[in-house]
Amino acid sequence: MNEFLSLLLDFRLDSIEQRMEKINSKLYLQNCYIMQENERLRKKAQLLNQENQALLSQLKQKLSMTSSGPSTTPNPRPSTLLDLNICPSATDDSGDC
Repeated sequence: MNEFLSLLLDFRLDSIEQRMEKINSKLYLQNCYIMQENERLRKKAQLLNQENQALLSQLKQKLSMTSSGPSTTPNPRPSTLLDLNICPSATDDSGDC
């Protein structure tokens, strides 16, 4: 009887080990995917930050040109600053917002 219980226990342990290895493999693949996605998003954020900095620089340059230029008449259209943190229009399919 002890031999039977020992075989049964070995079988159950092998089964548990196989299930654990399968779960571990799935988790490893998920982790790889998450790391790839993280790298893709990091690069996208870096590009967006560079674009934002370039736009901000252009805006500052335009504002300094308008404020330093001669103004004999009041500006009929007040200058407005766009909020760069708002979501793009509904026609943008990027789905980032």
